[in-house]
Amino acid sequence: MPSETATASNSTGIDEGLYSRQLYVLGHEAMRKMNASNILISGMKGLGVEIAKNLILGGVKSCVLHDTEPVHISDLASQFFFQESDVGQNRAVVVTPRVSELNSYVSTESYTGQLTTEFISKFQVVVLTNSSLDQQIEISEYCHSHDIKFIVAETYGLFGHIFCDFGDKFTVSDTNGENPLSVMIASISKDKEGVVTCLDETRHGMESGDFVTFSEVHGMVELNGSAPREIKVLGPYTFSIGDTSALSDYVRGGIATQTKQPKDISFKSLKDSLTAPEFMITDFAKFGRAEQCHIAFQALHEYKKQHGCLPKPWCRADGKSFLELTKSINEKSAAKAELDDDLILKLSYVAAGDLCPMQTVIGGITAQEAMKACSGKFMPIQQHMHFDALECLAEGELEEAAVKCNNSRYDGQIAVFGNEFQNRLEKLKYFLVGAGAIGCEMLKNWAMMGVACGPGGQIYVTDMDTIEKSNLNRQFLFRPSDVQKLKSVCAADAVKVMNPNVKIHLSPEQNGVANALDNVAARTYMDRRCVYYKKTLLESGTLGTKANTQVVLPHLTESYSSSQDPPEKSIPACTLHNFPNAIEHTLQWARSQFEGYFVNIAEDVDQYIRDPQFTARTKKLPGNEPENYSNNIRQLLFNFPADATTTSGALFWSGPKRCPNPLSFDVHNDTHLDFIVAAANLRAYMYGIKQCSDRAAIGKMVSTMVPPPFEPKAGVRIDASEAEASARGSESVDPDSLGGVISRLPSPSTLQNLVIRKSDFEKDDDTNYHMDFITACSNLRADNYSIAPADKHKSKLIAGKIIPAIATTTAMVVGLVCLEMYKMVQGHKDIEMYKNGFVNLALPFFGFSTPIAPTKNKYYENEFSLWDRFSIDGSKGQSGEMTLKELIDYFQNEEKLEITMLSQGVAMLYSFFMPPAKRKERLAMPLSEVVLQVTKQQSFPPHVQSLVLEICCNDTDGEDVEVPYIKYDLPKKA
Repeated sequence: MPSETATASNSTGIDEGLYSRQLYVLGHEAMRKMNASNILISGMKGLGVEIAKNLILGGVKSCVLHDTEPVHISDLASQFFFQESDVGQNRAVVVTPRVSELNSYVSTESYTGQLTTEFISKFQVVVLTNSSLDQQIEISEYCHSHDIKFIVAETYGLFGHIFCDFGDKFTVSDTNGENPLSVMIASISKDKEGVVTCLDETRHGMESGDFVTFSEVHGMVELNGSAPREIKVLGPYTFSIGDTSALSDYVRGGIATQTKQPKDISFKSLKDSLTAPEFMITDFAKFGRAEQCHIAFQALHEYKKQHGCLPKPWCRADGKSFLELTKSINEKSAAKAELDDDLILKLSYVAAGDLCPMQTVIGGITAQEAMKACSGKFMPIQQHMHFDALECLAEGELEEAAVKCNNSRYDGQIAVFGNEFQNRLEKLKYFLVGAGAIGCEMLKNWAMMGVACGPGGQIYVTDMDTIEKSNLNRQFLFRPSDVQKLKSVCAADAVKVMNPNVKIHLSPEQNGVANALDNVAARTYMDRRCVYYKKTLLESGTLGTKANTQVVLPHLTESYSSSQDPPEKSIPACTLHNFPNAIEHTLQWARSQFEGYFVNIAEDVDQYIRDPQFTARTKKLPGNEPENYSNNIRQLLFNFPADATTTSGALFWSGPKRCPNPLSFDVHNDTHLDFIVAAANLRAYMYGIKQCSDRAAIGKMVSTMVPPPFEPKAGVRIDASEAEASARGSESVDPDSLGGVISRLPSPSTLQNLVIRKSDFEKDDDTNYHMDFITACSNLRADNYSIAPADKHKSKLIAGKIIPAIATTTAMVVGLVCLEMYKMVQGHKDIEMYKNGFVNLALPFFGFSTPIAPTKNKYYENEFSLWDRFSIDGSKGQSGEMTLKELIDYFQNEEKLEITMLSQGVAMLYSFFMPPAKRKERLAMPLSEVVLQVTKQQSFPPHVQSLVLEICCNDTDGEDVEVPYIKYDLPKKA
């Protein structure tokens, strides 16, 4: 790494500011191994540069980019760092300086010579793209015998293939990427098969074959710190750990923690795997597809060897020859497959194609495999992975004339879908919501596909965020010079360099919407808008190595909001305040302390100055115990001594309740001083006092201070459970206890010019002391309760609710989304053609399913779903706009429905139980006037052209029936 690493990184040599989100996925050890790895990537067309981009963002030590061929105009269909002026120059030479801008810590070089064994021997990982089968076998044999990790990645139109060989013995340190599980123990039996029972029927979530270690066990102390024990699951709350009969008697307590064990796996060379292949299935609906593709890809290489080129796009003669060749190879193969002639012909017709979304999918997965090869983190592909997206094709077959190349940048895509389809892509109008990691990848793919690059085409991208340093690790359109600039502006400018024809600006009409968001609330809002306007929605999201995609199509599928994840579990207040047992508890408590000290106090002072009633209200609020770590713990132990028992005779401090110990301040304890330094500087910021970062000076000042002695008080009530807290409710502070404080406060009138600033929590600024305070505050609390502390990195993840992210997953998921866009543009009406996806690259696992159709309801013989509504033109009233009575009469006469209640949002406009006088008055009014009157508005905002009205109705039998909502179009103003 360059010398600037010393100033940009911590003691581990890793720039946590740049790699923060990825570190939460891989961890420091895996990142260190990647930082020491040299990788060779051969083939700098679209697939090769996609792999290089993700590995350079990921932080390998060095990348050598190899190619012997010049840039062709057709390369621009997927190679996003090529420009038309580069045609004729060597691919590797052109792309190296551009891709190297992604990460200054990675040494990136080009190589244009032949791949000799002497040259290959310099690398830990070799990745081949755009190579012949003969070359793949030759290099694979050398790599396998010299312990060099070897990967092949290739795409042919709508087909892709990855092969991995990591040697005879490859050790995987973490097979699934999940955080180790931890459970509190209720009992351990003393037996030949000792049974562990979890506390309070808490599901352990583990599987047979997992290993666990023990800590804090009382009685059966031999388990504490002993070697990991393999478990056998007996039920959701119990598991056995082998022979415990020779151990001491179990008394109480204990924590069992899942311990990840390394796993050794072996690989065959490519030559051996051709005859005895292992397949990773990517779509269980395509049973037998991988076996056919395994033979057909060998036939493609042989066809190119014999003819000097791939089969021509949609050429029937070439297709017939290719099918015969495939059958011939299949007959001679030891891995014979049952061939589907139509599948083989389709591969022939599209093999010459070059599609950016396919290369983004395969490139993202391949880069993750290369990271696994470097780090040993996560389970590799064993050994062949085939993937196809044939559903993207139109029904029927294209003619050769329809895919005639135009010597344009889109020829690789035209070869698959034809010129007419390309014209449709270029006319699209799309709204991209978010220009972060997914948004950057989406814009890149759209630019390569030609979306909104023709007459009438438009992309509107919106994002209110500005660029931060940590974004640069995966939001690849941005550079260090863009930090603090708007994402949407920088992303638009960057993608226009990739394709100058792309049009990015505001568009009043869209064909559809693509979400690139990072929170459920925003996704839900966009989903509701898409349902309302009947627009397609491409939805996706990532969480570390996990990703999901969803296609939302008007009338064809359910919407994003049709199903929701269960709500996040909240931590009980009693646990937070008095009985924490995990670092998550102390971190949430620390966040509340931060808000109390540096936000709420500032707001309270402001209200004291400006609100005459503030003091009176304050006297009625519940009290608090401001002295942390010592006095409050002493009071807690006064109420509940270490040997206290419950009414049933059980120890009070047992199970999830950990007995605390008070702390005494020690200026030589780093955590103690960290807390003082951070808190003092935050308080100084609040009052506009000059800050001080001199720890020694602060330590000297603090050493002279002696706090007053504390004596616990009798009669202080502390709730021992949530039930007690609920039963007691909130209690008011004794007004007399505030009397002395209030009497000493200056009059609000004398403080009118006082400026006091609150500190809105910002986790990513390492200079503002926010995370320093949170970390120290939490770890002191953890020390009180003998909970293992968390470093600043882990504390930021939990307290900042950071979503772990890695460039490989982002790239892959956007590729999958863009494949679904192809299907939308084709106009497929068969729901079976679309795919919702869930992927976990750590396992690796690929799961695809057909989208769920919307739920159908019915009134009379009329079926409807969430996509349906009653559309009413408000200008159809006799006097210019419909009155409320006219609307009710319309439904009575035309739909045979009696409206019993009518509302707009939370405003009730009409109901059968409304007072007769009020009902009569409203029935005579134009509907828009009723809405304005009830909602107390003067007028509707200019952008509001229609209203959503909810109705309750009875049918002709007087029975209540469910019906769609009303979309009421307001009359247009003259």
